[in-house]
Amino acid sequence: MPIKACVYIATSLDGFIARLDGSIDWLNEANTLIPEGEDFGYREFMAKTDAIIMGRNTFEQALTFGDWLYGDKKMVVISRKGIEIPEMLKQTVSVSSQPPALLLENLASAGMRQVYIDGGLTIQSFLREGLINELTITVIPVLLGSGRPLFGSLKSDINLRHIFTKSYPFGFVQSKYAIEKTKL
Repeated sequence: MPIKACVYIATSLDGFIARLDGSIDWLNEANTLIPEGEDFGYREFMAKTDAIIMGRNTFEQALTFGDWLYGDKKMVVISRKGIEIPEMLKQTVSVSSQPPALLLENLASAGMRQVYIDGGLTIQSFLREGLINELTITVIPVLLGSGRPLFGSLKSDINLRHIFTKSYPFGFVQSKYAIEKTKL
């Protein structure tokens, strides 16, 4: 069974995942609107996830959140530069500069069946190589005007198949799509 690569992320209505300086203050503010107990299916998603592939910038941002949100899930941080892994995470977090396809192949060989791809540039590189299978995007009702986009330039169109859309009474809208693989 081939490995499945999934994205699970929030964006502003105009498609940004962070401000130009990397700040997610707008997302933290929006999170205050979420009723207690609502997780948008995240626990269920993580229960199916064997490993996380995360970009260096996103990893460094995650380290600032206080509590480690990823438990003991295996995580690979993509980085061409050296990065310091905190001692408490060295059992589960590793660093790789492998190309996306090779990294997925190695994770599949290690028995991983579903991976969570996180971080704007990381998601963009996996998309450009045709390696993402599903996108779950929660849109926050705020316009930032500029910032770090979820999507970047592509070699060609990527066709999506809509799986579901759910709207929440506090204004968030979550949609899930499967990536349609093109025949060569």
